[in-house]
Amino acid sequence: QVQLVESGGGLVQAGGSLRLSCAASGRTFSSYAMGWFRQAPGKEREFVATISWSGGSTYYADSVKGRFTISRDNAKNTVYLQMNSLKPEDTAVYYCAAVLHTKVLVRAWEYDYWGQGTQVTVSS
Repeated sequence: QVQLVESGGGLVQAGGSLRLSCAASGRTFSSYAMGWFRQAPGKEREFVATISWSGGSTYYADSVKGRFTISRDNAKNTVYLQMNSLKPEDTAVYYCAAVLHTKVLVRAWEYDYWGQGTQVTVSS
C-alpha cells in the first residue's frame, strides 16, 4: 500500500510559478513510477507528466512540455512538479499517482494509488 499526499497548490497569476509536492508513505517508493494528472471542472482527468522509478525517464503532455518539470527524490519519498509560465488553462485539481512499474505510464487507469489532489488556480 502506498499513501500519497499532495501539497503546494494555490492561486497564482498567469506567468507565475508553483511547485507541487507529493509525499509518499512506504519503504518501496523507489520501485514506483509516479505521475501527475489534473482535472478541470467539467472535464476528464488528463495526464500531465510521469517519471520512472529511477528518475531516468520522464514524459510530458504536449500542453505542458517546456513549462513543467517532474522530478523525484527517493531518499525523501517525494515527487515534485515544477510549473513555470502558468496559464489560466492550467487551472485544475492536480493529482499525484503511483504504480509499481518499471516504465513511464500515461493513462490514468494504469495507476493504482492516488492522492487527494491539490487545487491550482491561475488568474489572468
